[in-house]
Amino acid sequence: MEELTHLQQIALYGFLLAIVFGAIAAKTNFCTMGAVSDIVNIGSRGRMSAWLFAIGVAMIGTTYLRTNGYIDLDSTMYLASNFTYLSYALGGFLFGIGMTLAAGCGQRNLVRIGGGNLKSVVVVLIFGITAYMTMRGLFAYIRIDYLAKPVIDLEAAGMAGQGFDHAIAAIFGLTHDAALQMIVALVLGLGCIIYAVKHEEFRTSFDNILAGVVIGGLVILAWYITGHLGQDDFDPIAPAGLTFIGPTGNTISYLMTFTGSEIDFAIAVTFGMILGSFLYAIASGTFRVETFSNKSEMISNMGGAVLMGFGGVLSLGCTIGQGVTGLSTLAFGSALVLGMIIFGSALTMKVQYHMMDECTFGTAVKNGLNELINPFYKEA
Repeated sequence: MEELTHLQQIALYGFLLAIVFGAIAAKTNFCTMGAVSDIVNIGSRGRMSAWLFAIGVAMIGTTYLRTNGYIDLDSTMYLASNFTYLSYALGGFLFGIGMTLAAGCGQRNLVRIGGGNLKSVVVVLIFGITAYMTMRGLFAYIRIDYLAKPVIDLEAAGMAGQGFDHAIAAIFGLTHDAALQMIVALVLGLGCIIYAVKHEEFRTSFDNILAGVVIGGLVILAWYITGHLGQDDFDPIAPAGLTFIGPTGNTISYLMTFTGSEIDFAIAVTFGMILGSFLYAIASGTFRVETFSNKSEMISNMGGAVLMGFGGVLSLGCTIGQGVTGLSTLAFGSALVLGMIIFGSALTMKVQYHMMDECTFGTAVKNGLNELINPFYKEA
């Protein structure tokens, strides 16, 4: 048996990491779309708290690695000095709509494949192909020539990158050093953790606690693997966290060009997610083959998949890629994407609800917006 190359070793670590992620996500029903739905429809904050707890853990742990010299995040896409605000906002909004129509984000659909869900096979194939088209194909022209053109040059404003720590240093004239980075991470990270812990639905649920702790920890571990172990003197790789939209597109390309391609960390993670959830489904007896129940459901899922693929690349990440991994770098661009994902998802749920009452689309959008902006709004 041939010895693994450095790149293959890093891919193997990613594969093993993702097996754990897939199994834990399957066991705990970790789902961002579900977390938003719980708040919008029944007022439950348990799964949202698990997500926020994971963000808090990832922020503190990643910043610890960064400030102690284990990883260098300054060159990552999350902290770039070119702030493509339109791409972030529109991409996040479209992704939020898409994940609601497709009944789950990219991560959730990968997990469902392992559990036997054939609907998710269709969703993942479509958003993967759409993502690849948006990165390197037909849709790339729209992204590059139009949507990514509006840019704020943060260096001109005295900021080296789009981190909250960069912004605070520039606004208050402080030195951007390790101490400032750690203070910002502790304030934001502990804020997320405290918010999560204060909700009984989180504190009393072993699954929610498990998801928050493990998924936050796996994001830290992914940074360590790629940003530290991956920095071989002769064959270094770019630091990368966990994200699923672009990598799924690359995975489909890898499968089609296998003899001329080489696996990497992100592709291995995609395979590991499916295997981890499959192993959990078999072990727990929850493996079930599921298919579309009707034409309407199929159209909704397929349309949502297209929006996820396009929006996920436009915003440079998904609910995990920007919502946890991106925020772990303290990037305020990630916060913008996350906010727009939640807004797009919540608005879509409101519109779907009102259209069940035979409202026109325009009226449903108006009522949904009013309810999200003004919680005391009453329909006329």
